[in-house]
Amino acid sequence: MKWNKYTLKTTTEAEDIISSMMMEAGIEGIEIEDKIPLSERDKEQMFVDILPDMPKDDGVAYISFYLEPEMDQEAVLSKVREGLKEIQTWGLSIGEGTVTASETEDKDWINNWKEYFHQFYVDDILIKPSWEETKPEDQDKLLIQIDPGTAFGTGMHETTQLCIRQIRKYLTKETKLLDVGTGSGILSIISLKLGAKQAKGTDLDPCAVDAVKENLEVNNIEPGSFELRIGNIIDDRDVEDWAGYECYDIVVANILAEVLVPLTPVVLKHLKPGGIYITSGIIDDKEELVVNTVKNCGFEVLEVTYQGEWVSVTARRPFKNRRN
Repeated sequence: MKWNKYTLKTTTEAEDIISSMMMEAGIEGIEIEDKIPLSERDKEQMFVDILPDMPKDDGVAYISFYLEPEMDQEAVLSKVREGLKEIQTWGLSIGEGTVTASETEDKDWINNWKEYFHQFYVDDILIKPSWEETKPEDQDKLLIQIDPGTAFGTGMHETTQLCIRQIRKYLTKETKLLDVGTGSGILSIISLKLGAKQAKGTDLDPCAVDAVKENLEVNNIEPGSFELRIGNIIDDRDVEDWAGYECYDIVVANILAEVLVPLTPVVLKHLKPGGIYITSGIIDDKEELVVNTVKNCGFEVLEVTYQGEWVSVTARRPFKNRRN
């Protein structure tokens, strides 16, 4: 069977947020082509020590997605176009934004990604897919099993690892955590395995429901210790009310800087006084934007941490003034 292939020409700056938008539009798998140099971590995961010289990054990215012929092509494309218009209203350049169509042969899109995901470590935490065995020398590690499927990350990305380390630093046995942009559920699962009392999460993508359910089960997380709600906590009052106000010790958001800007004042309402706000998903040239946003919303910036070209900003909601 042939598939219809659509390729969007955009910018490397916008590729991550456009990818998320496409997932929300019901697209199950995408491919990204750009000229961004591979990080050392990327090279390690590809088992490559030396790569040929690559063309210089020109800021252009191509995002391809595939639709079965019987699908309503125009309905999906309409959602993508609407999503692109919304992203432009945030002041983010999408470049040409042109979409070209072609055909391609059938592939096993659902399972082909598995060959690229192997176990890895974040300090003494072992993160692995369920189909790999735990090595004898790793028996003392904190084991996290994640099967992200096609829609969500695995924890390999620097931004996720930055969040994991910050969560571990501030988490206590009484921690109640809110995970904005839950995805595969990795940050909430690690928090609960480290001893957090309870966690809630929000995500825009309905695919997160099944992904999180499966990952909770494989990690033996007790039912009731984690709840997920699909919706946008930034502008959906029902989601805000469901999350609850001034009740979280930690709010973590591994989201792009452009989304952290409108999210941050909302987070202030959900954190307890003295609660910790952990952000990542911030490319290094957006650090000042996020730091200033956090400060302007009344948070106290505690620390800024780095991994590769990515940044995490950790802040505290001030304690309320006490009356004498």
